[in-house]
Amino acid sequence: MKKATLALCAIIAVTLVLAVAHPASAVGKTHDLKGTIESVDLKEKKITFKDESGTSMTAPVLGNAIASLKSVKAGQAVTITCQDNENGDHEGVSAIKVQKVAKASKKK
Repeated sequence: MKKATLALCAIIAVTLVLAVAHPASAVGKTHDLKGTIESVDLKEKKITFKDESGTSMTAPVLGNAIASLKSVKAGQAVTITCQDNENGDHEGVSAIKVQKVAKASKKK
C-alpha cells in the first residue's frame, strides 16, 4: 500500500512540474487589427504593421502564421490576429489574413 501511494504521489508531482514548466494550455485571448504591412523579416520571423489609427508596431509572428510571412509584402492591407497572454500582454501575431481589395468596375 505504501508503494502504491508513493508512486501516485510521484506521478502527481511530475505532472505538476511539467504543467508549470510548459503552460501551453494557458493561452490568453486574441484580438484582430486591420492595417497595412510596413515590412516583413523572414529571418527573425517578425512583422512591422501600421494599424488604422496610424500606430506602427513590430511583433513576432507565432505558430502557423509564420508560413504566411512568405506570401505577404509591404503595402498590403491585412487583418492580423494578435495573441495575448493571460495577463493581457501582447505576445505576437498568430494569424495574418490579406484583405481583399474590391476591383473598380469599368464604366463604358
